Amino acid sequence: MSKKALFIAAFCSVIALSSCASYTQLGGASGAATGAAGGATAEGANPQLERCEKPLGTLAIAEDTNAVWYRLLTGQFKLGSTIPILRLIIQQSNCFVVVERGLGLESGVMKERELMQAGELRQESNFGKGQLVAADYTLIPSINFSERGTGGGFGGIGGGGGGIIGGILSSLKINEASTVLVLVDNRSGVQVAAAEGSARTFDIGGLGGLFGSKLGAIAGGYANTPEGKTLTAAFLDAYNKLVRAAKNYTMQTRPGGLGTGGDLKVQEATTPTPQNVGTTQQAPQNTGTTTPQNTGITTQQAPQNTGTTAGQNTDTSNQQAPQKTRTKRQQRR
Repeated sequence: MSKKALFIAAFCSVIALSSCASYTQLGGASGAATGAAGGATAEGANPQLERCEKPLGTLAIAEDTNAVWYRLLTGQFKLGSTIPILRLIIQQSNCFVVVERGLGLESGVMKERELMQAGELRQESNFGKGQLVAADYTLIPSINFSERGTGGGFGGIGGGGGGIIGGILSSLKINEASTVLVLVDNRSGVQVAAAEGSARTFDIGGLGGLFGSKLGAIAGGYANTPEGKTLTAAFLDAYNKLVRAAKNYTMQTRPGGLGTGGDLKVQEATTPTPQNVGTTQQAPQNTGTTTPQNTGITTQQAPQNTGTTAGQNTDTSNQQAPQKTRTKRQQRR
């Protein structure tokens, strides 16, 4: 049998096995976040995950379901919420105690209390007020998606003639993801830590086209999983950075305390000037009423009195003097 015939027989055997044989294996996942967590104990956790000897506080996770990245996550990439994978990573690290603030609180915690108040639970159930644990911090995740398949371009490798190696490298796609985690203090509302994480996966998306439709279906299923693996690795990277920053945390302080006024000053508000000027203009009105009236009366009376007295007396004296002079002359004559 020739080599070509052997190759065709082996290829057909692979196709036949892929169509009729199936095998399920428990565990063995290759993702960045695997295993389990129970209290402070972690089982099968990623060895690269940062861990703490004791928790730094309690933590709730708040995911913005109205953000663009969330619509891309659940729509285009067909992935679910980021909260479950983050909860696993956080508890495995033992750096924070996760408290429920989502569906479990509404449908589980509060529902049981409603049943207790309605008298449906047993008396020894011990559900009451003041038992919930407060969340010291809130963790806010976000994702920055890059264009899918930003790598590639390896088609020239492997030579011409449709070589298998060249075909594989030409189908190689690089998926990248960048994530951000923000930690907020719930009592003050102050951001206490933030970290960015990134990851990259390589996706051989065109492998199915080389070996036929059946094998292509298998390769296509693998090609759809790198997005989830990339995001998980990116969140793990961001969380490791956030934990390292929290371990070396130094409180931000300023003289006078926070929220009492910063050093970057702005111009303070001023009282509107037109209203104040209009109020103070009443003074000239009083002055104009008093001064001109009193001055006019006094000034005008003075000339009248002077004219009457001085003028009349002068005219009388002058008129009498000539009369007396004429009388004497006439007498002399």
